Amino acid sequence: MVNNVILFNKIFKGANNCTKRYRVLKGSAGSGKSVNIAQDYILKLMDNKYKGANLLVVRKVAESNRNSTFAELTAAIYKSCGDLALTYWEIKESSLELRCKVTGNKVIFCGFNDIRQREKVKSINFTEGKLTWIWIEEATELLENDVDILDDRLRGILPNDALYYQMTFTFNPVSSFHWIKAKYFDVNKPDIYTHHSTYLDNRFIDDGYHKRMMMRKERDPEGYKIYGLGEWGETGGLILNNWEVKEFNIGKENFDICFLGQDFGFNHYNAILDIKFKDGDIYLCKELYVNELDTSEIIMLADGMFDKKTYMWCDSAEPDRIKTWRKAGYSAVPVSKESGSVKAQIDYLKTKKIYVHPSCINTIKELQQWKWFKDPKTNEYTDEPVGVFDDAMAALRYGIEYIRKAKR
Repeated sequence: MVNNVILFNKIFKGANNCTKRYRVLKGSAGSGKSVNIAQDYILKLMDNKYKGANLLVVRKVAESNRNSTFAELTAAIYKSCGDLALTYWEIKESSLELRCKVTGNKVIFCGFNDIRQREKVKSINFTEGKLTWIWIEEATELLENDVDILDDRLRGILPNDALYYQMTFTFNPVSSFHWIKAKYFDVNKPDIYTHHSTYLDNRFIDDGYHKRMMMRKERDPEGYKIYGLGEWGETGGLILNNWEVKEFNIGKENFDICFLGQDFGFNHYNAILDIKFKDGDIYLCKELYVNELDTSEIIMLADGMFDKKTYMWCDSAEPDRIKTWRKAGYSAVPVSKESGSVKAQIDYLKTKKIYVHPSCINTIKELQQWKWFKDPKTNEYTDEPVGVFDDAMAALRYGIEYIRKAKR
């Protein structure tokens, strides 16, 4: 039926064949667990064996699905179907909904960040089949009670003997005290399947990613334990806690003043942030986050994404790149780096409430793991940030520098 070109990592074979009620996958960043789950679901939803199955995909913030789970599932459709993707699937980007035209099986998405979303889950129904599978991405963001509400939705007689109820969790194991560990990993129950994977198991990871992980291993051993090895750990020493993911209108007219921040990169990520201010609060509206692209390629990607008239504050160590951006019509200017400026920028950020649009998925990931360096000799945190996987944070620091200095 399809031009099946999906390639799986062998480590996920057991997870893909699992029919237990709880399928719990923890792992490091870059392990491929979320990509695998998306591909697994698409192939199953296209299979007449599972006709009558419907999938609910959940994240804490509903709109976060657009650039993560919805994007992964859509990519899996195109990988499995090629040019016939729209022949076999109906893809509704505006409402975030997928429907297989062959089986009638659907995928819908929701968030759990407000009471309305929770109430909607309690009344979910499908014209064909039943809610059969639930995928919770970044599951550590949800409360145990949220998951209990979802679990309660999987009940009743299924329309097909081949079907089975199942909840799938994917996440980085950020805390050894998290309720997920106690409920699913510290017990031995027949209806629970647990899985562990790391970036070392992912045969599709490039050499550049391996090098960056080795840098993290050297500079941030605690962070490497979680985000490199996928082990339970602690995210102590986090730099910023005064931020939240929130849906808001990113239009320029809704804010007092706007800036862009850019941290240049090639082997590590080149990050551009659209940063706006309203009533003293900071809003992170859009991001461009790419690596192994030259400046001309990044400029092409940025075209139409950012306002060229908005001042773009850039790393002053790259004057040639700033000049190239100016030639392309952007108001790119260097940020002067002074002694103690990084700490001063962080101190300023700590005094503000920071709202992050759900589309800024890489910025969110960096905020979740941006930490102070821990001195291995004293076992104490210093006032120096860990200098790895902090490209969006550098762009943020540059983007607020004009306002910070103006307020002194």
